[in-house]
Amino acid sequence: MVYKGSCLCKGIKFKITGNFESFFLCHCRYCRKDTGSAHAANLFSKTANIEWIKKETEIKTFQPPRSNHVKAFCANCGSALPNLQMEGKILVVPAGCLDTKLDKRPDAHIFISDKASWDESLEEIFKFERIPE
Repeated sequence: MVYKGSCLCKGIKFKITGNFESFFLCHCRYCRKDTGSAHAANLFSKTANIEWIKKETEIKTFQPPRSNHVKAFCANCGSALPNLQMEGKILVVPAGCLDTKLDKRPDAHIFISDKASWDESLEEIFKFERIPE
């Protein structure tokens, strides 16, 4: 499978060739902080390859001290980007940065012990097609 992706400003574009072995919704405190949301949605692959097609802006990385958490992002727009972790053994791809349709469904919620207090029964709240007036 081939997946294409980019950052919000389109200064960085990439292509991933291969399959994702897992897809996790991570509720750890690091993922909640770096997404500003209830959880991160990350794809993981030990076999896929990434090719950077366009790099008009710099890719920055940040790793909190004494943690395994790594965030890669566009220095211009701040969008989360793929990165290699565990000494290059695993490719971690934020699902939201893919431009190609993703058919894989999440495999599990992880680190639910860190879940936000307001992240309960979200399927029961009102839904709008666009921002409500």
